[in-house]
Amino acid sequence: MKTYMIIPVYDTVILPDVDYQLGISDLTDDEKSRIKIDNNRVLLMPLKESKERTSLTMEDFYGLGVEAEVLELRETPKGTRIHAQTREKVRLTDLNVGDTLLEGSFESLEEVSDITVKAEQNLLDDLKKMTTEIATHIQGGELAIQYIKGIHSINEYGAAFCQFFDMSQDEKYHLLSTDSLKERGLLIEEALRKFKGSIDLQLDLDKRYNETEGVTYKRQAIRKQMGMLQKELESMDPNSASEEDEYRKKIEAADMPEEARKEADRALHRYLESQPTDPERSVLESYLDFMTSLKWKLDPTPVPDLANARKILDRDHYGLKKVKDRIIQQIAVMTLKKSQSGSILLLVGAPGTGKTSMGKSIAEALGRKYVRISLGGVRDEAEIRGHRRTYVGAMPGRIMEGIKRSGSMNPVVVLDEVDKLAQSFQGDPASALLEVLDPEQNNTFTDHYLNVPYDLSNVFFICTANTYDTIPGPLLDRMEVIQLPGYTPFEKLQIAKQYLMPRAMEDAGITKKQLHISQGAMKKIIDSYTMEAGVRGLKKQLDILCRHAATEIVEKGDDQILSVKEADLGKYLGNKPIPHDRILKPSTREGVVTGLAWTQAGGEILFIETSVMPGNGKIIITGQLGDVMKESAEIALSLLKSSFLNKKLDFSDKDIHIHVPEGAVPKDGPSAGVTLFTALVSLVTGKRVDPHLAMTGEISLRGQVLPIGGLPEKLMAAQRAGVRKVLIPKDNVRDLEDVPKEVTSSLEIVPVDTVGDVIHEALGISLPRLNRPLFDIADETAKSRTEEKERESSKDGAENLSDKKAPAQETGKKAGKKTWR
Repeated sequence: MKTYMIIPVYDTVILPDVDYQLGISDLTDDEKSRIKIDNNRVLLMPLKESKERTSLTMEDFYGLGVEAEVLELRETPKGTRIHAQTREKVRLTDLNVGDTLLEGSFESLEEVSDITVKAEQNLLDDLKKMTTEIATHIQGGELAIQYIKGIHSINEYGAAFCQFFDMSQDEKYHLLSTDSLKERGLLIEEALRKFKGSIDLQLDLDKRYNETEGVTYKRQAIRKQMGMLQKELESMDPNSASEEDEYRKKIEAADMPEEARKEADRALHRYLESQPTDPERSVLESYLDFMTSLKWKLDPTPVPDLANARKILDRDHYGLKKVKDRIIQQIAVMTLKKSQSGSILLLVGAPGTGKTSMGKSIAEALGRKYVRISLGGVRDEAEIRGHRRTYVGAMPGRIMEGIKRSGSMNPVVVLDEVDKLAQSFQGDPASALLEVLDPEQNNTFTDHYLNVPYDLSNVFFICTANTYDTIPGPLLDRMEVIQLPGYTPFEKLQIAKQYLMPRAMEDAGITKKQLHISQGAMKKIIDSYTMEAGVRGLKKQLDILCRHAATEIVEKGDDQILSVKEADLGKYLGNKPIPHDRILKPSTREGVVTGLAWTQAGGEILFIETSVMPGNGKIIITGQLGDVMKESAEIALSLLKSSFLNKKLDFSDKDIHIHVPEGAVPKDGPSAGVTLFTALVSLVTGKRVDPHLAMTGEISLRGQVLPIGGLPEKLMAAQRAGVRKVLIPKDNVRDLEDVPKEVTSSLEIVPVDTVGDVIHEALGISLPRLNRPLFDIADETAKSRTEEKERESSKDGAENLSDKKAPAQETGKKAGKKTWR
């Protein structure tokens, strides 16, 4: 049995009959000498795993190797390089590990040549062809193509290329262990095909990547370079910063909640990934600007001072005591609770009564920012909730836009003209306001454009309206209604002197020394040139007066002093003052009664005129009356007929005409019932109503006088028209506290409960049946008829039906009641 020096080989395909170039660690002199002693013969034995020579055992070797002839030993900087030619396959039988040598005994094994030369050549050609195809896609493949041309056997091919086929150590050893040359060739082909499959897969992936992701990769690479350049620029110029850094700084500074922060970061990522020509880029940029401009944390606000708040409210507004007291109460509660609380205030009043400006004064009193949002004519729900960003031209709603404009998270927001919200196919904006104004919901208000909840619970909302009749019930339920009555002439005079006139003179560039207006002239402007509950029209007239005065001062010199008296108003304001309805002359005929009406410009008086004429029982109603007033007229007529139970009112040959003058002006409302009934009673009885008497109230078929609204405005209209006595529903007495004292002190106000009370006060006649419900009257009438029938039946002798009716007719005559024909 032969013994040769062993050279361990790891992770290398070792096959017989192959020329090898092996790089090993430095050989010792003893090893080099032993190689020469053995006629340059060595054993190349593959290892299962890499180990140091001195620690090797038989178990570390696979067991099979090859005998090789060393053709050359060459020293290199990296160690000894051996050029060897392998011969036959051997099996290691014994191992001797010495201090300087590793040698082993072996026995030779024969290879089985079970493939023809031609078949081997064909297989080798296929291997070369596949290898060439692979080499064309691999960097440095040209060298492999040149090298493969010098290969002439399967073993040479396997030893040269199987190193690169990603084969395991066991698979490489299996090529050596097989005795069949055919099987070895098939194993090499299988390994090559697997390697080619992985190469093809990689090529396909690279192709797809280049088609889909290559542009993105290129863009990212360019951006990376731009980022590096931007940093260089920033180092040279600290004021220059990239958009990404700028937005990131804004997002960080905004101190958003977690949900809003995530949405902002997501939008920023999409913005940075978008192209400059991408339509979405501008939407994302606007969104990021809006998000970072909003306030997400409460700013510290001063503790409200009630004394200072009262001073500010009194400085900016004259009168309005009820409104001011309510605002002071709200401020006091906020001071104690250290937080926003209380109902949403709804200021209802005629134009020019100071509703909107009251919000500005409240903001100053609280030390908060002020925002006014006009809702008049809004018919799109998106105006409140905003548009979704999926639409082109998407915008936030007016609420969030106002919050952003204020630059605060707790401003005073005045929602102007909420009674003029409209409903259309685009949604119901009034319903969208429910979440905004509900204290239980608005802490998570979500604007569609913003797409994240925003806390509105710290916002002080104040709503204004001219009337609450058109406000939907669910929305009105979330607000506390505060009525702003119209100003009295005295209040208007004080407002004009303290507020409007100084402002008008300042706007016209006139000093106090250059213009003086007498109190008589000011009163005439209020009484004859304006017709309103507020002071907006009065301001316009004073502006006109100051402009005329400014013209004269410029023409005649700055030292000119103008004094405007009552007689001079025609020169400045024209000789066509606004006509006001005045009470009628005492000679007014029967069937005419003065009523009181409410308008958006304040209160007015109106006249109910009735007339009777030959006809066929028709009722004529004119004056552009609405459905409610027409029904009131029908109720008044039915009540009139049922009131005279002991009289026969025959309307079959008569027509009754009810008219309200100023027919071009539409009129409607549930407060003309008593006026219509009194006019009809006056027409029937022939008694005239004092023109200095006015009345208001609705009636029922039971004869009850029902409460009405707008009492302060109506009483002020009565005072202005020269009325001395006013009849109001008994249930409206509690509303007199809202009427200025100068109005109530100049009027005799009489509460009435039934239409009998009204007729007694207006005509001086008593209708006892109208002082209690008609159901009681009917019961009493039925009872009296039963008693009368029993008395008559007890008399001796039978009487016919006409005789039985005589006492009733006689009773009617003795009662003194007239029968109108």
